[in-house]
Amino acid sequence: MILNKFQRPLILLGAGGHAKVLLSLVRALDLPVLGVCAPELVNQGANFWRDIRVLGTGDDLTEFNPDEVALVNAVGRRVGDTNSRQRIFETLKAKGYYFPALVHPAACVDPDAHLQEGTQIMAGAVVQADARIGNNVIINTRASVDHDCVIEDHVHIAPGAVLCGNVYVGKRAFVASGATLIPGTKVGNDAVVGAGASIVRDVAPGQLVLPALIRRTEFSLETYCGDEK
Repeated sequence: MILNKFQRPLILLGAGGHAKVLLSLVRALDLPVLGVCAPELVNQGANFWRDIRVLGTGDDLTEFNPDEVALVNAVGRRVGDTNSRQRIFETLKAKGYYFPALVHPAACVDPDAHLQEGTQIMAGAVVQADARIGNNVIINTRASVDHDCVIEDHVHIAPGAVLCGNVYVGKRAFVASGATLIPGTKVGNDAVVGAGASIVRDVAPGQLVLPALIRRTEFSLETYCGDEK
């Protein structure tokens, strides 16, 4: 049976910290959850995780008709790994599965903002008018994306980051917690903006930008960019 894509029960992919927050989000929206797929739960012999069924690993998704379920990419952004979320999303999209955009009821998203498939807007986040959010993007807790920003596919805007108006963020870039980007700045593909950094000029593709006061001897990528499973 083919179900309307907005009526399909959800399967979460992953069981880390990001998955916990997403499960809270879908429950806040009162959406049906069929279960979770996560190799680590299978390896532990778990039958349930946070009161939902363990359905197997991601490889077991072939049991589920793409026309009857929807998927939630619950794998977080790990330090040094820019491709896992993208790979999961694109592989399963190619097999016909649908990833709904999810907006927490405590988020504020302007009606004129544009959200693409698989985008996740967490509690307290703000997305203003004419912002364009790409596929498989995370706008995390209390992050702010102002008017006319463009956020490309597979980006993670971490908790408390502030993007002023007309900011551009390229594919797979990561803006860490508490970073601030002034109006009109551009962040290139695969760039990383460290926690607390103030961006006043464009960031080149693949560039790592840290707060001005962080000494090289104190630097650790995990500390200043975060690690979301």
